[in-house]
Amino acid sequence: MSTSVSPLAPKSYPDMPEIRGVRFATAAAGIKYAGRTDVLLATLSEETSVAGVFTRSKCTSAPVDWCKDRIADGEATALLVNSGNANAFTGKKGRASVDLSADIVANALDCAKSEIFLASTGVIGEPLPAEKFADVVEALKNDQGQANWLDAAKAIMTTDTYPKVATASVDLDGQTVSINGIAKGAGMIAPDMATMLSFIFTDAAISADVLQALLSGETGGSFNAITVDSDTSTSDTVLLFATGAASADGVAPVTSLEDPRVVVLRAALSDVMVDLAHQIVRDGEGARKFVEVRVDGAETDQSAKKIALAIANSPLVKTAVAGEDANWGRVVMAVGKAGEPADRDRLAIWFGGIRVAVEGERDPDYSEAAASEVMKQEDIVIRVDLGLGSGQASVWTCDLTKEYVAINGDYRS
Repeated sequence: MSTSVSPLAPKSYPDMPEIRGVRFATAAAGIKYAGRTDVLLATLSEETSVAGVFTRSKCTSAPVDWCKDRIADGEATALLVNSGNANAFTGKKGRASVDLSADIVANALDCAKSEIFLASTGVIGEPLPAEKFADVVEALKNDQGQANWLDAAKAIMTTDTYPKVATASVDLDGQTVSINGIAKGAGMIAPDMATMLSFIFTDAAISADVLQALLSGETGGSFNAITVDSDTSTSDTVLLFATGAASADGVAPVTSLEDPRVVVLRAALSDVMVDLAHQIVRDGEGARKFVEVRVDGAETDQSAKKIALAIANSPLVKTAVAGEDANWGRVVMAVGKAGEPADRDRLAIWFGGIRVAVEGERDPDYSEAAASEVMKQEDIVIRVDLGLGSGQASVWTCDLTKEYVAINGDYRS
């Protein structure tokens, strides 16, 4: 974990309202880090429903497999997360460690193993010493409710330089219902469940099938629209929990996507997920610039997104941004290599509000000085218009700096 906070970090944290039906506790189990918390336990009310989306990596971690095997049941009692060890590429030992982890929590809370969800983040290939959870589980049980949202977010950090939290509230049936989320991630971040973890909670009562549809539907424009380094993790997990505690205030359960209240719930969930996704990019390892890549005029939205990702993932584009170089030729290169429909002579490119290229050549009014001023900013928009159709997409990335190499060169030492 870095000792210096990213210059792109939020200047303040939001006031996180209480989510009834969820309580946190954190502990220092010494899994990898010394002198800091590295375990989070969340306990959930009896009626809690759960939904999840996971990495599309073919080398998934043992906790991802554990969660995927249980998510269809849609019920959750507890969430156990550790940092410092991903429990990935650990074979039979990995499977044994998740089973032991669930046993330890189930015995402590006197609940079913099948309703315990697990997530791990950190070094790949090292067996997870799950027996260390036994040393702290009683304290975690007794301390439930003692940790706040920032404490929870700090406990799951690896190379993150700051904890990531977000919140939104909606009015349902005349009552205020909140959605709170935490996330971790700074490197090994790319779409396909862009190593990131996020856990989102609401006190609304939402059936598991509706919850899953909401989460899956909002992932494409949030966590699957970010990239730090084009690398998809073995461990990417997003879990959404609905405790149902607002039912006590007369808020009727949401059991159908046709329920008109789904519209406001979806918008609030999207706000939280996009906020957390942006924070992950702003904490990109070594990042000094936050970059939105916006593609318009593609034949389809899917084509626009592939082109946007080709730009956002290009090391040449990202290093040019790091050097504050308005090198639009690298954007042309990335569009051309994306394998999607494009017409050189219809292409237009902007850095911020400065059009640098149009109709397949440099803009006749191009000003190097004006474009360079844009590149000095912390937040930069690169926009491309293909001139072919109505397809559009936005993705978010950061620059690629020497610090990224330093962080990842020293990661296991």
